Amino acid sequence: MTHTRFFGKTVLTCTFILAIIGWGIGFYGPPIYMQAVMERTGWPIAQVSMAVTLHFLSGTVVIANLPRLYARFGIPAITLLGCIVLGIGVNIWAQANQLWVLYAGAVCSGIGWVTLGAAAVNTLIAPWYVKERPKALGKAYNGASMGGVIFSPLWVLLIERFGFATAALVISLTAVLLIGAFALLVFNKSPQSLGQHPDNADQPEPVTPGSSATPWTAAQTLKAANFRTLAAGMSLGLFAQIGLIAHLYSILVGRMGAHDASFAMGLATASAMGGRYVAARLMTQGMNRRLLACLGYAIQMLGTLMLLGLDLHPSVAWMAVVLIGSGIGNATSLPPLIAQTEFSREQTARVIALMVAISQATYAFAPASFGLVRAAFSQPDQAIIAVVTAAVVVQALAILSFYQGVSGRPFKKTVF
Repeated sequence: MTHTRFFGKTVLTCTFILAIIGWGIGFYGPPIYMQAVMERTGWPIAQVSMAVTLHFLSGTVVIANLPRLYARFGIPAITLLGCIVLGIGVNIWAQANQLWVLYAGAVCSGIGWVTLGAAAVNTLIAPWYVKERPKALGKAYNGASMGGVIFSPLWVLLIERFGFATAALVISLTAVLLIGAFALLVFNKSPQSLGQHPDNADQPEPVTPGSSATPWTAAQTLKAANFRTLAAGMSLGLFAQIGLIAHLYSILVGRMGAHDASFAMGLATASAMGGRYVAARLMTQGMNRRLLACLGYAIQMLGTLMLLGLDLHPSVAWMAVVLIGSGIGNATSLPPLIAQTEFSREQTARVIALMVAISQATYAFAPASFGLVRAAFSQPDQAIIAVVTAAVVVQALAILSFYQGVSGRPFKKTVF
């Protein structure tokens, strides 16, 4: 018997790095791009924040069609092509001299980044891990948090020293080279092609007959009350979170300066890893997962309210970003975990796919919506109060949505 190293570990490591790149450029980058564009052009915040909305909105179309694209062109080709399109988009952000050009760049960056996002991570990990998939996905998603820790200060440092155009060119070329190497050397392998099995098992898991169920339609999913409260909670929570994060950097810059603000953004994403760890520990102790989501958003709400005291003491800003950041990871990972406890195994895949699509289509409008709120007030202090108020109201609605599904007994798994 050959004792070759399980290649799934290599795939997991490369997927972790892919997540760092994807989120670092495509998720945590746009708030910094927005500030850089405003400083370079003087365009109004409402118009520039619309580019962030276009960035996230354009990605929803690709997410819906990713399985079809993977099936037709292959995972390695789509992953590399997406990285190239993302790089082109960011470079357009950096050099746009007209708003329509900026918006075109936002569409490109949005289309590209989702091929390095959550759906891509799931697709890359799935063939290699079955029983160990939750643990493997947890490790891979930590790359998403690391993307914010590394790239938020890195973008600011490079933009300050070399300008946005040079920073965009250097980072995008580096990303394409790395992802290209992964696509050609790692992501083109499968367990079957290497004579291995998922989870490094000696033999594949036996297929149990009769386990398949009739596919659950979108209409049936929407009829389930627990799905509606879950999807509403996820959508509202992410709307508040994405809208706040999109403007948090530019708000902090006015109080802390670009250098400290970039590290504050990195700290927020580092806190996401801590928040995810605490949530996992509480889940193992049997805490209701919906109540856990409510608690997470309540903590984020406290951090949001602390933004009203930025002038009181420098430490207030750092405490605020830690509390806000604590829920960044759980906002996307907790709702699917809740779905697993409330729906049957056959229904869960449809529930999660539809829930993620609805939430992304919703939160895509958050940056522009919060931009309009800020633009409605000429005084910076008033604008901050307005943004905080908007975020807190939406966070409270998210808590109510999750709490509606909490009762004296857990939901029975929905069966049609």
